[in-house]
Amino acid sequence: PATGTAMNGPADKDAPRMLLPSGDVFLPGVSASGMGLRLSQKFVFLLFLSGLVTLCFGALFFLPDSVRLKRIFLSKTESQPVTVGSENDVREHLKKGAKDPEHLRGITSAKGETSTKLKALSRKPSVTNEAKTDKKDAGGEALEDMMLSRSKTESASKDEKVTSSSNQGANTDTSFDYNKFKKCLLKPPLGIEHGKPSDPQTLQRREKVKEMMKFAWDNYKSFAWGKNELRPLTRNGHIGNMFGGLRGASIVDSLDTLYIMGLMDEYNDAKEWVETSLDLNSNGEASLFEVNIRYVGGLLSAYYLTGEEMFKRKVMVLGEKLLPAFNTPTGIPRGVINLGSGTSWSWGWASAGSSILAEFGTLHLEFVHLSELSNNGIYTEKVMNIRKLLNKIEKPHGLYPNFLSPVSGNWVQHHVSIGGLGDSFYEYLIKSYLMSDKTDEEAKKMYYSALEAIEANLVQKSPGGLTYMAEWRGGILDHKMGHLACFSGGMVVIGADDGAPEKRQHYLDLAAEITHTCHESYTTKLGPEAFRFDGGAEATATRLSDRYYILRPEVIESYMYMWRLTHDPKYREWGWEAVEALEKHCRVEAGFSGIRDVYAQTVSHDNMQQSFFLSETLKYLYLLFSDDDLLPLEDWVFNTEAHPLPVVRKSCLQGEGGTHDKTTSE
Repeated sequence: PATGTAMNGPADKDAPRMLLPSGDVFLPGVSASGMGLRLSQKFVFLLFLSGLVTLCFGALFFLPDSVRLKRIFLSKTESQPVTVGSENDVREHLKKGAKDPEHLRGITSAKGETSTKLKALSRKPSVTNEAKTDKKDAGGEALEDMMLSRSKTESASKDEKVTSSSNQGANTDTSFDYNKFKKCLLKPPLGIEHGKPSDPQTLQRREKVKEMMKFAWDNYKSFAWGKNELRPLTRNGHIGNMFGGLRGASIVDSLDTLYIMGLMDEYNDAKEWVETSLDLNSNGEASLFEVNIRYVGGLLSAYYLTGEEMFKRKVMVLGEKLLPAFNTPTGIPRGVINLGSGTSWSWGWASAGSSILAEFGTLHLEFVHLSELSNNGIYTEKVMNIRKLLNKIEKPHGLYPNFLSPVSGNWVQHHVSIGGLGDSFYEYLIKSYLMSDKTDEEAKKMYYSALEAIEANLVQKSPGGLTYMAEWRGGILDHKMGHLACFSGGMVVIGADDGAPEKRQHYLDLAAEITHTCHESYTTKLGPEAFRFDGGAEATATRLSDRYYILRPEVIESYMYMWRLTHDPKYREWGWEAVEALEKHCRVEAGFSGIRDVYAQTVSHDNMQQSFFLSETLKYLYLLFSDDDLLPLEDWVFNTEAHPLPVVRKSCLQGEGGTHDKTTSE
């Protein structure tokens, strides 16, 4: 063989090969020891490469659910696009009735960035950069308006689509009877005189709230009509990306508020927009939770209060579009759905591709009513399946963690909160029981068991004597309470009468203590997003990032319920304090805006009039200063967006008679 450099140089691929007596192949120019070394290196490299490939592909299928991987590998098989029909199909379906035999709070931060209004990092959270999308030049804004106008025109002339599965197994002899429904109510929805209080001061305060609603609405109509929310400082509209291309969130959210306040011209404008311009043929990525509580809840409420069939048709079309989100191995829906294709996935920020307790746990009220109106049990089946799974799996110390895998059906983290990410799940347990005319014993058992666990593990007393609900992280308490958790005073009080009789007074006291704590956090008559009880703090936001107020309703919500069930006059006084603070700090020339720091001497506004301000905050204030016969609690349960839904009295609806013969107060 050659020596020197030729010995160690590259072998000619065309050089002849020789078979040695040992059986080894001899390559001219390569020594036997060099050849063995190269073969050894190649073997190690191939072994490493095969291991790496195996590891990567194994990760694709064994790591927790991932949004990006799901889009790549599972979207075509897991969430199939739906087959669609026309709105005429829906009308026919609603006339006949159908039963499918098969299983068919956004928050804007101090920076002005919007996230999902969860009672889950919001009232309901996803941290997105919606607000940044609104920084467009005049040309971009004009183009958007032109496209929106064209979309509205097209939607008014073409049929809305709905999945054809709702027409399967039609039951031709049943349909929802609105007149019978009205007879099954114990009292007229709007009371004898629209809940007009006899006390002059209370009436004057109620009129002030009505004026605030008209002011907020008029400015929305002037500067943001058809958009989702108003930016009052810049006097333009905000669309965001929570609703999957749906528009008019403030309009749908305001329908029932305008109606119960007697603002009929404004209500009729809103109704006309829904009928002619609410385009449900969107093809964007929507929050299942937000679309459900705002759009489904708002349309359901508008129908039940007015009897307008158009609202029912619209909500049934929209309800159908939400069903593909449940197409998961467990039936636990994912948080995001494309309303056009039906493809769904989990929020990118959610731990290990999990679903959020406050999202999949805040569907029950609306979906039960979708089944009632359509005579299609699929909606109730979907939410009952969620409850079935939750009852089956183990709860740490009886608590429900905030993150659950829709693939495995197991908890992903042991983080428990009565505020963001968890809150409205508990709210919907007691409200499901009340809405069922107190026949849903399973919901009742789940609620009181959860409340017992909350009291044992989360309810704390501060050194200053304030009762609060801490957060729980794997057994370690975080002594923080969010504004979102302040709804719990109202939740506890509406369930006080239906627990163990000996605990009734205890629940009333607990509700009063929590509401008092939340009032104490309103040191400037408006409260921060979160407040703490450690390091010497007493219901105070110690972090700059927690000091903002975005027109949230939860504290006022508890004032309203506490007034209704105790008639302690302090709750009306506290509500009036909030009205004065809203007027002083949040009212601007063209609407109402959240503020960045509730403790700052100089107010800095966030330039956002949230739709829930119209739906919840002002509605709860109006009810606080009204008589109890306006939307009486015996007949109505409010969803987590404050849309009133009626108690379902099955025996009455299925029978011939009603509970009274009064008609709806007009």
